[in-house]
Amino acid sequence: MKKKVIAIVLAIALVAALCVGFAACNKKANNNSGNDELVIPSDFKIGLITLHDESSTYDKNFIDAMRAVQQELGLSNRQVLIESGVPEGNECYQKACELAEAGCKVIIADSFGHEQYMIRAAKQYPNVQFCHATGTKAHTENLNNYANAFATIYEGRYLAGVAAGLKLQAMGKTNAPKVGYIGAFTYAEVMSGYSSFFLGVRSIVPSATMVVTFTGSWYDLNAEYDAANHLIVDEHCDLISQHADSLGAPNACEEHNVPNVSYNGSTVANCPRTFIVSSRIDWAPYYKYVITQVVKGQAVAKDWNGTLQNGGVKLTALGSVAPAANTQETLDSVKAQLEAGTLKVFDTSKFTVNGQNLTTYLADVDDAGDFVHETEAISNGYFHESELRSAPYFDVEIDGITLLDRNYGED
Repeated sequence: MKKKVIAIVLAIALVAALCVGFAACNKKANNNSGNDELVIPSDFKIGLITLHDESSTYDKNFIDAMRAVQQELGLSNRQVLIESGVPEGNECYQKACELAEAGCKVIIADSFGHEQYMIRAAKQYPNVQFCHATGTKAHTENLNNYANAFATIYEGRYLAGVAAGLKLQAMGKTNAPKVGYIGAFTYAEVMSGYSSFFLGVRSIVPSATMVVTFTGSWYDLNAEYDAANHLIVDEHCDLISQHADSLGAPNACEEHNVPNVSYNGSTVANCPRTFIVSSRIDWAPYYKYVITQVVKGQAVAKDWNGTLQNGGVKLTALGSVAPAANTQETLDSVKAQLEAGTLKVFDTSKFTVNGQNLTTYLADVDDAGDFVHETEAISNGYFHESELRSAPYFDVEIDGITLLDRNYGED
């Protein structure tokens, strides 16, 4: 009887040990930082603050990446807290504090206007890592627990512009075609985006011009639809792209059968005839990087950039109908040149300002709210976008692009 009891005890102990082992395995993941495995404590929590919900392509992109990382790292719903629809105001500060009080070790916000409130929360909770996407102040605030992140998305937009140029070429639009572009605000982030897209178009169709209009909002379905409709009907644009987050512009393009390059995700399901391609930032590499650094007790970089090389900048799959026949092969070739550094998007020999090539330009890198351009950004023949900080600072008004006065976000 005694031997039987001992055997039962040993069997129970073995099962318990196996259960612990399996539980530990569920917390191990590839961290892409030099070590094979990362063990994430069971009490680790990460919080995400988004400006809108998943109806916005921009915010959906952040949320989807977080869910993908959650699944990859084996995190429970208790460990991943997502707060959507948080305005760019004191609500952001309050929500960041709530997440810190709930035990989050990392808190990330996704919209430019969240920054001052994230900095305020970071000062109040020095033992929590605060990260802000698209922000500009981490390298000047110099807080140990506050960081900015962005991506070299201008390279993705350039590639999308190449696809657009190939479409114009296939349509026979090679004699000064006009491209329309809908931007949210006149920020450097938007200017960098539409300029890089335009340069991609011109790499295929050198005579192309572009008109840009603004909505005054990151997400306004009606304003974006009206803006696209105006560019198509009144400005006679041959193709439309955007830096705004709703389906307004793609829907207008589908109605008018005008080719469209979207942003932050494919619109092929809604716009099967007109969708060409979309560039987007994949935030999963950044989430995994920050989680790894915090779990290991190591510092998070003040400015982090997603790139083509590290998987932070991506293109969606091409549309099934609209793209030109040779688009994928051309994109693969251009992407390889960008990754190798043999092609620079803002090569100063490829654009002019008032008819002249730039040899010098002071950029507003140390954003102090005074709009002072203090840092030389041109050397070795190109503008060094997102190398001096992660967020864009290319705000050069280059030839070939016309900015329209009308703001579709206004009544």
